[in-house]
Amino acid sequence: MSTISPRKRIWGWWFFDWASQPYNTLMLTFIFGPYFARTVTEMLVGSGMEIGAAKAQAQAYWGYGLTVSGILIAILAPILGAFADSTGRRMPWVWFFSILYVFGSAALWYTAPDQFDVTRTLILFGIGLIGMEFATIFTNSMLPTLGDRHEIGRISGSGWAFGYIGGVVALVIMLLLFQAGENGKTMLGIAPILGLDPATGADTRAVAPLTAIWYAVFMIPFFLWVRDIQDPDHIPYHFGKALKDLGSTLRGLPNHGSLLAYLGSSMFYRDALNGMYTFGGIYASGVLNWPIMKIGIFGIIAALTGALFAWIGGKADKAFGPKPVITTCILILLGTAIAIIMISPDSVFGMAVEPGSSLPDIAFFVCGGLIGAAGGAIQSASRTMMVWQSNPERMTEAFGLYALSGKATTFLAPMLIAITSDISGSQRIGIIPVAGLFLVGLILLVWVKADGDHTKWSDT
Repeated sequence: MSTISPRKRIWGWWFFDWASQPYNTLMLTFIFGPYFARTVTEMLVGSGMEIGAAKAQAQAYWGYGLTVSGILIAILAPILGAFADSTGRRMPWVWFFSILYVFGSAALWYTAPDQFDVTRTLILFGIGLIGMEFATIFTNSMLPTLGDRHEIGRISGSGWAFGYIGGVVALVIMLLLFQAGENGKTMLGIAPILGLDPATGADTRAVAPLTAIWYAVFMIPFFLWVRDIQDPDHIPYHFGKALKDLGSTLRGLPNHGSLLAYLGSSMFYRDALNGMYTFGGIYASGVLNWPIMKIGIFGIIAALTGALFAWIGGKADKAFGPKPVITTCILILLGTAIAIIMISPDSVFGMAVEPGSSLPDIAFFVCGGLIGAAGGAIQSASRTMMVWQSNPERMTEAFGLYALSGKATTFLAPMLIAITSDISGSQRIGIIPVAGLFLVGLILLVWVKADGDHTKWSDT
């Protein structure tokens, strides 16, 4: 086999972001998540529940399902990361979790309203989500091998921007060809292709096989151009060594205060961001009564600003380092979270609006653009920061811990939103915990050294 050039290897790595982004864009946030909420709400109303309570309960179910998935990821991420580092093998794990991604997403086609089962749907969604999250852990850990320490910010930012563009393209295809609006036509003005019947939700459920096929096709460049860098000293499948190395890393964390503070900070601000992504579409559907077509347009705006500012953030990351980028983005997201809570069909930022006013919709679109912009930049800078903070010899394990720090409380945002929604019976009040999580992340970032504490790794 001919040697794979560094440029091709970088492009192959970027294609993972392109291939996997639709699970976040289409499934989690803008298409399937709102479909789940709408379908469950209709079921609950049909059983006699009041509409407001039904919407809050549907949001709570979604939150509890994501909580379970988050706990499983949190438990397994550092163990599998340590195992991969101890064996020197990442690609077999990417293959395995890619299979879970494709199976979980494709199977959600079988969620028609007349055969909808909440538990089964959440299990299938969780399988796809786990596949996506773990595949991301192993591909992220390859980032340091793609360039030197001061180039990886640009590489990460460009990759994240490329992924956002992939999400936009997939979402546009969904809206143009599959998703029917209130008039029964797609954004292109045609009936959903392939004879998909909106009455059975088939036009929306098509997002499931579309997401699966998209991933399977666009992972081909990744598998063609990305390879494990083999170390002949590694012992294949030595599970005991993996656990021993993980234990050593965990015991040594108190000696690496900057890394520990960053793991804590990112634990909260990434959880808050995931909460905004996860519940944004559901919030727009329940609070502003947006149809899925309109939520999809909202998603395009958020994804386009995400792509643009992930690229800009990568440039800023290279120029100033990741910490200033992360700090700025948290401040923007904190303000946006507070703004969203103050938007309803009846008022915007405490000011009453006339019935039918477009101002609440405009304000929410602006918030979506800000979430996309800051979210794209912060996610790109966050994985760069993790490289700067971590032991170069244990990078997959480090990203396992990074996933743990994210997933250790990833269930926290959905859980707090679910509980708050349950107790208050209000979707708007249910979003309040997101702002608190951003604030905690911002405070902990104070103890993070901009350049990390790489000099200490040689001593541990």
